[in-house]
Amino acid sequence: MQVEYRKEYSHILGREMEFKRYGHAGKPVLVFPSQDGDCNQYEEFGMVDVLSDYIEQGRLQLFCVGSVDKESWSDINGNPRYRIEMQEKWFNYIANEFVPRMQDISWRSDIIVTGCSMGGAHAGILFFRRPDLFDTLISLSGMFDASMFFGDYKDDLVYNNSVVDFLRNMPWDHYYLDLYRQKNIIICIGQGAWEGELLPSNRELAHILYEKQVPAWTDFWGYDVAHDWDWWRLQIRYFMEHLDI
Repeated sequence: MQVEYRKEYSHILGREMEFKRYGHAGKPVLVFPSQDGDCNQYEEFGMVDVLSDYIEQGRLQLFCVGSVDKESWSDINGNPRYRIEMQEKWFNYIANEFVPRMQDISWRSDIIVTGCSMGGAHAGILFFRRPDLFDTLISLSGMFDASMFFGDYKDDLVYNNSVVDFLRNMPWDHYYLDLYRQKNIIICIGQGAWEGELLPSNRELAHILYEKQVPAWTDFWGYDVAHDWDWWRLQIRYFMEHLDI
């Protein structure tokens, strides 16, 4: 398997950002780490291994990035405006710098965006805010309500990063709704250990998409399915096998 490590400067963030590419060809997959993770995490927890045949056959190529979670979502005691401004800068780095970089490297624009836990939240935020950049979302155990991290603090940027809030209020004639209907949307979460606090926003997202007539595969796995890598390895393989790759 071809593996490349790169560190490139982001003008938006004003710092160098790391990423790893696994594979030499195929459909590009943008992978976000779980909370506070880096570009090595997907490999370290066996997610690359379970997709290795797709990668080695040139059917998939993974682009694994890092995050600024420690300065944004995770900094619970920090200034909330600064925290959400950091999240917004990182969002713009991904959308306006990194995705074009992926397209340059892969020569393709039919991108899957995915992640587990906080990575699933990032994947949902990027997909629903910029559906023009992706053709498939696979969010595993994601979070879609920003109040889980920001409590009662609300402003324009928190709203823009709270999927259930901006989707709920999206007008019926917004052109994004038609874009969503042309995409593959997969939202999966277990109902076992450590998933409980994430379930309400997943259920709300499923309800909003149904009400907006946006087809989506919202899959609630069993009460034995925990918020953990053992299950995410099974899930990513399962859903990739159901896509036309």
